[in-house]
Amino acid sequence: MSLGTTAAVALEGLIGHVVEVQAQLAFTVPGFTLVGLPDAALVEAKDRVRAAVLSRNLEWPNRKITVNLSPAALPKTGTAFDLAIAVAILIGARVIPDTQQRRVHLAELGLDGRLQPVRGILPMVAAAVAAGVPDVVVATASAAEAKLVPGARVQGADTLSDVVALHGGKPPTCKPLPPASAPRVAQRLEKAADLSDVIGQEVPKLAVEIAAAGGHHLLLCGPPGAGKTMLAARIPSILPSLTQAEAVEVTSIHSVAGTFDPGQGLVLRPPFEDPHHTATPAAIVGGGSGVPRPGAASRAHCGVLFLDEAPEFSARVLEALRQPLEHGELVIQRGGGMARFPARFQLVLAANPCPCGMGGGKGLKCTCTPMARRRYFSKLSGPLLDRVDLQVQVDPVSRAGLLGQGQVSSKQVAARVAVARAQAASRLKGTPWQLNSQVPGKWLRERYAGRPEITRELFRALDAGLVSLRGADRVLRIAQTIADLNDREYPTATDAGLAMMLRTGRGH
Repeated sequence: MSLGTTAAVALEGLIGHVVEVQAQLAFTVPGFTLVGLPDAALVEAKDRVRAAVLSRNLEWPNRKITVNLSPAALPKTGTAFDLAIAVAILIGARVIPDTQQRRVHLAELGLDGRLQPVRGILPMVAAAVAAGVPDVVVATASAAEAKLVPGARVQGADTLSDVVALHGGKPPTCKPLPPASAPRVAQRLEKAADLSDVIGQEVPKLAVEIAAAGGHHLLLCGPPGAGKTMLAARIPSILPSLTQAEAVEVTSIHSVAGTFDPGQGLVLRPPFEDPHHTATPAAIVGGGSGVPRPGAASRAHCGVLFLDEAPEFSARVLEALRQPLEHGELVIQRGGGMARFPARFQLVLAANPCPCGMGGGKGLKCTCTPMARRRYFSKLSGPLLDRVDLQVQVDPVSRAGLLGQGQVSSKQVAARVAVARAQAASRLKGTPWQLNSQVPGKWLRERYAGRPEITRELFRALDAGLVSLRGADRVLRIAQTIADLNDREYPTATDAGLAMMLRTGRGH
């Protein structure tokens, strides 16, 4: 009886756990047993590993093989364990010398012995390094992504024979495999979206700037062609770049989702997700059958989630966003376990004033009945809209707006946004908050206690039932962001009035 051990990583959401892969080879009736709560894809590793070993002319031990994935109580999913299982068996069979050096092996095996990349390499390698196992062996196609983790010592390999050689073994000579053909990706040359492309719309552009400076959620309501989508698509261009910690977190999410291109390095710019209104709840918030995957809300972490034609989304999708809007993360629970994905994003909603879209302004061309208009906008529930700070009417551009354009670029607005965010960060130093949108209303009300001119009109609206207490708190947050953009420590009564108008001026 002999024993071979190595290591792999199991992912729960973005959290990785180092798993010890133990292979026991016993001199009894030949067989192959895999234990340790493997899922269906992992159970099939028995056939993939055996075929890969034989395809590379390596010795397959004709014994009773028992592979244990420890800790056994932790569910294991996916095909990233293939290489670790093969290496543990080959160590037990003395094909690979047992040097007692602890390494992590992460790759899927093809039947021809080729190593295939897997999703989630970056968080897996990060978990291995955090656990004190910096030596990692991956497929060559995953090496660039794995090397993005600081402190990782990464070795890439094309085939199982290469892995045997890396570990000091002597693989038999076999016919080399043809090089894998890289998938052909069509190159798209797109002009970078810039705020100067938007003509007119001074109030909506101001709302976009305030939203970017304070991290506020935004609703743009107006008829088709008014520029709602153009405004939303240009918000990432005025947001600051991600910090190193944010870049690693965002890149890990996209790695698990399978949308990350390692050739581009870490994701350094805020992501922008704009799912179609036919998307399912699982596509937006994550989930799916088997292993939970991050949805559009998590992929928009530290960036923008844009829902165009928001009333056309299903009520289940819209209401599912209330949890991440409040807590900044999504908890996906399944019978086999639970996964947590961060989801701190700016929500931007765009909506027509009515089903036909012509109900803005005087609404002379609108063909919708009053009941149809109420039913259309009622899909955006009160609790959801109460969490959206800025609610702005976007009217069609007039001829005067077309002739009197004094456009500013995204670079100019981004500079003002950066200054405002720096001022907010300085004021909030020593607190758990970084942006005005994260500050509790109680903290702001106490801060403005000696300045009644800021809250006088707001409290009158609160007494009249025009805003809720949560809405009043959001008005104060917007007012503070306006003050930061104007390099003022405290908002003025004018700032508070503008904040109130941007909060309640939905126009529907």
